[in-house]
Amino acid sequence: MTAPVQASGVSPRFLALLAAEDLAGKRVLDLGCGWGRLSLILAREAAVVIGLDRDPALVQEARARAAAAGLGHVEFHQADVEREEYTQWRPDLVTAHLCASDAIAERAARALPRGAALGVVSFHVDQWQETGRVSRFAYDEARMEAGLRRAGLVPEVIEVEREVTRFRSVEEGLAAAVGLEDRWRSDGRWHRFIAFLESGGRTLTRSHLIVKARKP
Repeated sequence: MTAPVQASGVSPRFLALLAAEDLAGKRVLDLGCGWGRLSLILAREAAVVIGLDRDPALVQEARARAAAAGLGHVEFHQADVEREEYTQWRPDLVTAHLCASDAIAERAARALPRGAALGVVSFHVDQWQETGRVSRFAYDEARMEAGLRRAGLVPEVIEVEREVTRFRSVEEGLAAAVGLEDRWRSDGRWHRFIAFLESGGRTLTRSHLIVKARKP
């Protein structure tokens, strides 16, 4: 059984898994933080939140949002989280929202103290399945578990959250994919999606993996 993906924002299930780590007094490292969506949520409870992203424009936006919210215990830095180590940040919890890779799991395992957790939301292999192409960033359950275990982490939760939008016509299908056309045209997905609609397909799938693993 799967729960629906949140169309925007962060999954309540994922937030509940992170909250169970008792964030009060802890240092949280948020990888691939973007403009700080998850970082700013976690700042409500955590002692320190550090967001890392390789896009300098997003880092600047995140800093501006934190300043506007009066959050002095949140900081953002430009970093390539798949190439740089995290040990300097001394995290008690590592998070990554729609930013997942085996390299991230390996680096998180090296940086976390024993007993601490990594929380991840990744794209599932069913994400946008109607385009006929699986994202190179997508995981299925078995691949995610194998990557975590290779990194030396023990998986506690690996769950699928899925939302399937259904529509009655090609026009409704195109409207459901609004905002995705430019990206899909650049990698060939748009034409595949059009072909899916013209052949009678009437769905669009969002599908994520919700993950928590612990360093033994």
